[in-house]
Amino acid sequence: MGVSMTYELVIRNGTVVDGSGLARYRADVGVIGDKITKIGRISEKGNEEIDADGHVVTPGFIDGHTHMDAQINWDPLGTSSCWHGITSVVMGNCGFTLAPARAAERELVVRNLERAEDISAEAMAAGIDWTWETYPEYLDALEKLPKGINYGGYVGHSALRTWAMGERAFEEAANDADMKIMENELRNSLRAGALGFTTSRTFNHQTSDDRPVASRVATWDEVAALVHVMGREGGGIFEIAGEDVGRDPQKQADYYGRLENLAVETGCAITFGVASGRFPKGEHRAMLDLLDRTAARGGRMFGQAHAREFNVVLSFKTQIPFDVLPEWKELRTWPLAEQKRALQDPAMLDKLIAAAEDGAWAKGVGAEARKPDYDWIRVMDSPMPPYKTVAEVAAERGISPARCMIDLAVESDFEQFFLQPIANGDQDVVLEIMKHPHCVTTFSDSGAHVSQLMDSSIQTHVLGYWTRQREAFTLEEAVRGLTLLPSTAWGFHDRGLLREGLKADICVFDPDTVGPAMPAVAHDLPGGATRLTQKSVGIKATVVNGSTLTLNQEHTGNLPGEVLRGPLAR
Repeated sequence: MGVSMTYELVIRNGTVVDGSGLARYRADVGVIGDKITKIGRISEKGNEEIDADGHVVTPGFIDGHTHMDAQINWDPLGTSSCWHGITSVVMGNCGFTLAPARAAERELVVRNLERAEDISAEAMAAGIDWTWETYPEYLDALEKLPKGINYGGYVGHSALRTWAMGERAFEEAANDADMKIMENELRNSLRAGALGFTTSRTFNHQTSDDRPVASRVATWDEVAALVHVMGREGGGIFEIAGEDVGRDPQKQADYYGRLENLAVETGCAITFGVASGRFPKGEHRAMLDLLDRTAARGGRMFGQAHAREFNVVLSFKTQIPFDVLPEWKELRTWPLAEQKRALQDPAMLDKLIAAAEDGAWAKGVGAEARKPDYDWIRVMDSPMPPYKTVAEVAAERGISPARCMIDLAVESDFEQFFLQPIANGDQDVVLEIMKHPHCVTTFSDSGAHVSQLMDSSIQTHVLGYWTRQREAFTLEEAVRGLTLLPSTAWGFHDRGLLREGLKADICVFDPDTVGPAMPAVAHDLPGGATRLTQKSVGIKATVVNGSTLTLNQEHTGNLPGEVLRGPLAR
């Protein structure tokens, strides 16, 4: 006679897509504590039950590229990631972390973050209780914070430089004494649970006073020396926001050769974003070839694929391309109601349209709005493509594109969103990158670019657009790409699969309806600063470490998230 079990949670009547890529099957899932204890037919009633009839039951999704280092201090739930089936995230990318930071020099790590990642210095000042200096102390502080989802983190190069060098980190190369300080803190960080080390060498990361962030001042020898520290420690991932080599074959060969050799020499996994331009000319293939060459030499290297165009989200409630023009600057400081009245005044409107059509724009940095190319700016009238361009809608109305943007905004009481692509212009190329065997689909940047981008919905976009609409993936392939592949890449070996004995991070969704909802504008950052948010449709439940976090897109009140420490701390 079998032993009767008392399950704390039973997810009943669902179709299991277990993350492995194997075929789906009907089964119940039983949970005790934070682990899956049975997958099969369960006759016993659970203390809590979720009816998954008509839904699939999958592992929770894992996002390997976020910047939630600051947000975790004031947002226990982990929005907007938690609304999209994401149960674990990796933060600290691109060299930006809040630790290490000496108490008297916290402004230096804030300086690295505020423009490069569009995280308000005022929000950080109001929302962070700085109880740490070192990175190990930061991880211990995170343990004490209430968390809805799981967080792992890297230690960032810019923070290591300001820890060792102070203000000099923005001005000069490190000397031998500086290197010893950085190497020691890196070792301590890895042993405490940092997942690895990150840096940035791209023009897109600048401070608010138009200087390079601290990591960009470093020599390549400095970067390589720190990665070698990880290699000698025997664990850790190196993530890099890479050098701006563009389509120059000589620059590509030099930079990619250095990365390849570093992976082989150190034994560390190296990861970076793989994307293409707005008008791609095959430059992504040089990065894919680098992944293949490194693997052939026995090195570990994986690319991070986005799942759509890299879009700046535009609206009068956040940012528009006209904001930088002298004729627009004062208007854009007014309350929206006053802006609306001004835009309905014919004389004022003519003046503003003339400026918008003849204005001079500086080069856009990062996710800042660019000079408008109306043949590329999309009118976002639904959460997923296809979209009409502003130029197309303007032609239908018989007006100029600038006038069209303004009219659409005013007619919607400024609810209208527009999408301005800055990369990944060819979706067939995006799909090629996503399907490459050494790439993982991720790269939401959640927690950063908070008023500029909204890519927390990449996972639901994969399910709704690429899987259901385009049929580019089977459901099993798509789920594997959002669960097992990232859990393997980042070393979360007790997650990413539905298996008895593994952690109960679970998503329940309707494959016929799942997808992003429309974005929204919120003023819920500390101090009331603005950010973009986005929920999803079709997700019934998200379970984290055995506790139901969201049910029908509402928070249950549970906060079961954990800090995911790296291999040297386990």
